[in-house]
Amino acid sequence: MIKIGLISDTHGMLPENAIPILEEVDEIWHAGDVGDSAVLERLPKKPIQRVVFGNIDDTVLRQRLEEELFFTVAGVKVLMLHIGGMPPRYATGVRAKIKRLQPDIFICGHSHICKVIHDKDLDCLYMNPGALGNQGFHQIKTMLTFELDGSIKNLKVLELGKRGKI
Repeated sequence: MIKIGLISDTHGMLPENAIPILEEVDEIWHAGDVGDSAVLERLPKKPIQRVVFGNIDDTVLRQRLEEELFFTVAGVKVLMLHIGGMPPRYATGVRAKIKRLQPDIFICGHSHICKVIHDKDLDCLYMNPGALGNQGFHQIKTMLTFELDGSIKNLKVLELGKRGKI
């Protein structure tokens, strides 16, 4: 069983109250719009951190990170990129990519809307952790934690306070 902390859209800011939660997971995944390399340095050190760059990330982050990741953890195939849209209206090319790769979980950020839904048409779990930073229209900072062991278990949506406050 592997415990995952899933975050996105930090926009250069990592809330202090997220750090103890991320210390308790085995892997940290960030679905883009990191905003500043300092955010990655502040993350608790884990053997595996999976991070994609987003549309606001600068050249330094784009050279350091991948645009998308496709990987398998604990028997679960995962596709992660920043701009993905949401079921049934995915961003251009995303639906075709999901059909071709057939991930069990599709993860994206960008919308600042925390949403987890099973896309029956693509037989894939769509996950967007919302936004953890202060930039954007979201009202509440959110993230997800869950466990993987052949399937997803113990999924939690965590609210970490109002945007603009710690």
